[in-house]
Amino acid sequence: MRNPTLVLVLLPLALAWAQQPSKPAPRAAPAYQPVPVAAARQPNPVKATPESIEAGKKIYSYDCVMCHGALGDGKTSPAKEMKIPDFTDPSFFKDRTDGEFFYVIKNGRGDMPAEGDRVKPEQIWDLVNYVRSLAKKTPAEPKSPETKAPN
Repeated sequence: MRNPTLVLVLLPLALAWAQQPSKPAPRAAPAYQPVPVAAARQPNPVKATPESIEAGKKIYSYDCVMCHGALGDGKTSPAKEMKIPDFTDPSFFKDRTDGEFFYVIKNGRGDMPAEGDRVKPEQIWDLVNYVRSLAKKTPAEPKSPETKAPN
């Protein structure tokens, strides 16, 4: 060996480089946090009036539409990577309370950011009312004409 000093300098560098991970570790999926029972039972104090729904639509248009879609169907580019619900499907709302929606909007869930204190609670309730209004109404079944009994 001609230059032992060079070997002593390069050897630790080579060992440190060899220990570097080749790829960053995959990002762990956020743990599912259920909605607390008390929050789920919280009643919506804001009636679903046209004014409330319109106010909720305004918030939705600048905070939610990019992921949930203009129609609420979740057919957007970000939705392909995330589990975005289809708000146009009435069955999505079947066993969910307004309190659950309020809690998730306020606190976020998974990749969905929290509204937190950016909006007032009344505005979150307006947003809950708007999101519920996106569900497609199933047409009422036509009523069959009453049959008259023969005389």
